[in-house]
Amino acid sequence: MRAVQIIKAGEVRMTDMPQPSPAAGEVLLKIRYTGFCGSDLNTFLGRNPMVKLPVIPGHEIGAVVEAKGAGVPDSLRIGTPCTVNPYTACGRCSSCRNGRPNACASNRTLGVQRDGAMCDYIVVPWQKIIADEAVTSRDFCLVEPLSVGFHAVSRADVKATDTVMVIGCGMIGAGAIVGSALRGARVIAVDLDDEKFALAQQLGAHYSINSQTEDVHEKLLSLTDGKGPDVVIEAVGSAPTYRLAISEVSFTGRVVYIGYAKTEIAFDTKLFVQKELDIRGSRNALPEDFCAVTEYIKSGQCPVDKLITAIHPPQDAQMALEQWQANTGKIFRILIAF
Repeated sequence: MRAVQIIKAGEVRMTDMPQPSPAAGEVLLKIRYTGFCGSDLNTFLGRNPMVKLPVIPGHEIGAVVEAKGAGVPDSLRIGTPCTVNPYTACGRCSSCRNGRPNACASNRTLGVQRDGAMCDYIVVPWQKIIADEAVTSRDFCLVEPLSVGFHAVSRADVKATDTVMVIGCGMIGAGAIVGSALRGARVIAVDLDDEKFALAQQLGAHYSINSQTEDVHEKLLSLTDGKGPDVVIEAVGSAPTYRLAISEVSFTGRVVYIGYAKTEIAFDTKLFVQKELDIRGSRNALPEDFCAVTEYIKSGQCPVDKLITAIHPPQDAQMALEQWQANTGKIFRILIAF
């Protein structure tokens, strides 16, 4: 079968591999589409310390059920469109014992710590599959990245009475905007690119602030009666946005970080105590986040065509990553079609 491999920084190749077969409890999936994630781009750029090269990237998956091993439930039917929860959980670490397997200390994500789904076929345990005949294989590629944003909203315990500022209107931030809006919160989208704000509004944002051309602090004061947002969700991962979240969140507010910075960051830590803040990290997503995003896509509210920037065949994977590298702020998702 065909597979896309990132060999080293800046180099992608097509390779041929044996087609896997499902054992008991496993399902063979025919991959239709796989999305390139930001972690895949970082692997291509040589900036992903968690990856071991060469690696088959891809954990944003749109597939159909091709074959089943013994013991797979009859409810999972051949030909059904699906996606995959791409994380592993050891079941023994403190995260797993606390019911948060998304943050498993030994997690191995498809396409990062182990080979991913940018190939013709993969085999996975049937419990990892989210299947629904009402969602296309193409649209299933959007479930995992949007789920990461939905999970951050859960970590922030967003309520209908909250004002939520989402910093970064890329794919992960989009999920945070949607998840917050679905809970009835008032959402403020912050980004450097005015072109993203029309889509942010369609996703549920009520206000937008261009942090490059506007005074974020003054505009937030005017939008929140001088209090600041109750919740800030940071989906960029840079020193300025990390500090912005702390400085602008309200007293007794909640800050959730999805993005992680590549360098150390200095904070004015008196704000942690003075405001009595809840500061939380958010990693990956839980099964209920995947299900919630699937239902959102089924509702017809999701502007799927605007979230998919381009679709390329496997042989153009290197070109697709080079295009993303050259236009990082303009691309939501690039899919590879098998």
